[in-house]
This record gives sequence, C-alpha cells and structure tokens, in this order.
Amino acid sequence: MSLRPNREQAGDTASLRLSLPSSLCLAVRDDVREPLPTIQPLGPASRASLSGQPDPYDKVYENMQDKIQALIDKDEIRNLRIRYSHLLDGNRIDALDQVFAANAVVEVTVGRMEGLEAIKAGLKDAYALFDRDRRDHYPFMHPIANHLIELTGPDSATGSCYLIDFETASKSDPNPLLLLGLYADEYRRIDGAWRITHSQLDVVWPTSKAPPQSKGQA
Repeated sequence: MSLRPNREQAGDTASLRLSLPSSLCLAVRDDVREPLPTIQPLGPASRASLSGQPDPYDKVYENMQDKIQALIDKDEIRNLRIRYSHLLDGNRIDALDQVFAANAVVEVTVGRMEGLEAIKAGLKDAYALFDRDRRDHYPFMHPIANHLIELTGPDSATGSCYLIDFETASKSDPNPLLLLGLYADEYRRIDGAWRITHSQLDVVWPTSKAPPQSKGQA
C-alpha cells in the first residue's frame, strides 16, 4: 500500500489523493468541507440484518443478562436474612416489614406466628424474655452462614442458611452458645422487592431427640 501523494488539477478545484485501496480511499478537497459520518456500533439486530441470519451472540447476551439478574436477586435475598438479624438483635423489630411479607408465616423456638403484626409482637416478647439485664442492647445475636438460594421462578425463590444463636445477657452458664439451627425460607418478589413469605427454624443442637442406638447396645 503506497502513501505517496498524487496532486491533480481540475479547474479551480484541487484534490489531494492518497494512493490507497479503493475501500480506504480518502480525498481532501479545498472547496468542500464535508463532516465525517458518525459510525455507530452494530447492535445484535443490525448484525443479524446484515447477515440475514440470527446472531449467535444474541443468545449469549441474553444468558449473560439472565445470570447478572440472578446474581442481583440472590444478593437482595441474602440481605433479607442479614437485615433480620440486625433488626431483631438491635430491637428495631418494628422495621421488620423490610424483611417479611404482610402475610408471612414464621415458625421458630418461641412458636408459630402468622402475619407481620403477629411476627412483630412475638419477637418483641422474645426480646424482652432474653434481655435479662434490661440493657436493651443485643441480649442475643444471630449470625448466619452458608446461605444457599435457589430461584424457582422470576419472582419466587427458596433458601436455607445456618444459624448460630448466642446469648449475651448474664446467666449462670457462662457458655454464650444457645443453639445451632437451620433456617428454611421461602421468598417472593412483591411490588419489586424481595420478602420472606415463610420461615421455619430447625434446631439442630441441642436436640431433645435421643441419638440412634447402635446394634447390640442396651
């Protein structure tokens, strides 16, 4: 490809041409100053129309968008459990409408509660019961871990996570560990926001069930 200039005279119009392939030929004219066209990147529809065939990258793009949305949904759902622990332990129970649906059902150690108002009332009673020092400052703490979430539809999901329940209020036993449990939750997106619709706590330790006896044991 040669870049040597070739100047041609045509009347009063001078044109400076570069000896380039026809597809790349450029001209600078003294009498005409035309703005260069704006080149827009081809979107999926444009690429498909050029070839006349569906663009194979369309499906990849859709799958990527789905995966990104799934990550966002799961992160918002995890925040429900984290927010629940902070609101309960910090005695901000009236803000639990940020966590539960209005018709949610909760089954935990203090009993079964149906509906948001019953959930708030039951958890307020539990807070008062465990706040033995009357400090109104984290009489218990509910760290969670290993939160596993499965999206079952565009606006529904299920999940489970481990619970480690500590007591911080004074008691005769210095061991702060109260129980180990497993939350099983159901979630639904309501008016654009994820909420817990059903939650059940399975207490793994301590348990009142006797361990299975091995063969030959009395």
